[in-house]
Amino acid sequence: MSEQYTYAVARIRALEVALFSNATIEQLIACSDYEQCLQFLAERGWGDSDTPAEAEAVLGREEEKIWEVVKDLHVDMEKFDVLSYPKLFHNLKAAVKDVCTGEESRHIFYDDVSIPGDAMLEIVREKDFGKLPQSMQHAAAEAYDTLLHTRDGQLCDVIIDRAALDAVYAAGREAKDKIIRDYAESTVAVADIKIAVRSQKTAKSLDFMMRAMAECESVNVTQLAKAALNGMDAIREYLKGTAYAEGADALSESPSAFERWCDNRIIQTISPQKYNAFTIGPVIAYVIARQNEIKTVRIILSGKLNDLPDDSIRERVREMYV
Repeated sequence: MSEQYTYAVARIRALEVALFSNATIEQLIACSDYEQCLQFLAERGWGDSDTPAEAEAVLGREEEKIWEVVKDLHVDMEKFDVLSYPKLFHNLKAAVKDVCTGEESRHIFYDDVSIPGDAMLEIVREKDFGKLPQSMQHAAAEAYDTLLHTRDGQLCDVIIDRAALDAVYAAGREAKDKIIRDYAESTVAVADIKIAVRSQKTAKSLDFMMRAMAECESVNVTQLAKAALNGMDAIREYLKGTAYAEGADALSESPSAFERWCDNRIIQTISPQKYNAFTIGPVIAYVIARQNEIKTVRIILSGKLNDLPDDSIRERVREMYV
């Protein structure tokens, strides 16, 4: 039994009380409009007194609060690296596109990662890919050359997105903590399933899917890709024989239900950490839960801003951790 996480887990347990439940999310949906939603959030401590009353400012501040809490716990921050990979590889993708197209400032960069936007742009401009983590170096060079010579932005995306999935999975394989292993497995498998579904809808080739999908233990990417070539029913049939059978049911329901299931599957993966008091697990689970909470609130605010009916918003919201 490790004592090093006793304080951190106790602190997280106290913070979990403030996480939004499914009932709280329902209250937010019931708000009459966008402005009332923002007021609801402010009353529950979202943002700060000097945070502008607009969605991205409030949500951005909440994202900052997550990492302020984690840093105050004095735990090994390297444990959280895998959670930053989507933003880190996004910065690479945006930098490659900015540099190769010459259309600067078209893309959003994240600065709360190990290589923020300005630094990533400088690396790509100088083609100094050796400064990147090893998991990014080959993909960066290949994506740069591909976009420069073919102007194929989608292929550039595929190269970098595949590298991101491979990096997540490698981190999971190397991790001693079960939550990181489980998170990596679910993240890559769900991403592969999403690729198959979208490829089926857009009539992508087997070669395209095999290039985009990352190998993992719980999904056979070759079988999944071949199923996608045979239609959505074949994808559903394949999923029924895996740990992701609920994804088949979600596909039958609607596109929104499927997207919701994809995120919910990750929350279901981390939920057992609620009962694990002596590892880093509850802390990592809290970070993922808060990110999911922020994503769900963003969906609701966007729906309110665009005057979507409550039922339409409701079918898009994610399952909460508490």
